[in-house]
Amino acid sequence: MTHISSRDNPLLRQARSVRNGKIADLIFVEGLRLAEEALHSGLEIEAVIYSDEVAEKERAARFLEVVASVCNRMASVSEKLLATISYTKTSQGIILLAKQPESGKAKLEMAEGRTPLLVILHGINNPVNVGAIIRSAEAAGATGVITTANTADLFSSKSLRGAMGSAFRLPIWRGASYGDALSWCAAHNIKTVCAHVKAGALYTDINWTTPKALIVGPESTGLSLEDVAAADEAVRIGMHGEVESLNVGVAAGILLYEAARQRR
Repeated sequence: MTHISSRDNPLLRQARSVRNGKIADLIFVEGLRLAEEALHSGLEIEAVIYSDEVAEKERAARFLEVVASVCNRMASVSEKLLATISYTKTSQGIILLAKQPESGKAKLEMAEGRTPLLVILHGINNPVNVGAIIRSAEAAGATGVITTANTADLFSSKSLRGAMGSAFRLPIWRGASYGDALSWCAAHNIKTVCAHVKAGALYTDINWTTPKALIVGPESTGLSLEDVAAADEAVRIGMHGEVESLNVGVAAGILLYEAARQRR
């Protein structure tokens, strides 16, 4: 372990580049809890940067001892210096640079063995919503996630904080076209389901125990009529009062937990 005292140190410059998304194959993991999730999920840790202060805390000290067995680039810095690379306003004491988990169609196929329940994120540009949906997907028993090319990066700092480790564990295919995602599902006998306010069936009316892929669309506009027509099924969530729509993360959670309820 080394101690860094200059903000121009090469490791800190690299960390800023990773934080800003300029190094494609690395991700920026901030905070002890998320760092623990990355380690336990088997991510390849490239570097660990931590504050002198956090190293004095028992839980953090245990983590640093364990991670030292798999990573030989470890550096301590002052809180003030850590703040120069932190994504958050208040530094959380520990930052990891880790290899981005592999993604692609092959990852989804490796998850076969359970009745598929996939989530297709199509055009969701808010990384907080992306993270929340991925977290709900894992909690509800989803077997994988597909993101289309115009969806926010699920490995950005905001998405990772929202997902709280789920993005490290779920099989993921990133950057698919909408058509390719639907074609892949059809080839694997997975029916696609989207939510739309004008759908005839309620989300509780359909059978979620068969292979399904839930499609969730943009926050502001929802799925286009063409995208809805391309799906195998469309459902709606009943709402009271004058509410016309729900947050996409909330809606996805409702649908995923109906699938989980039926599959129990």
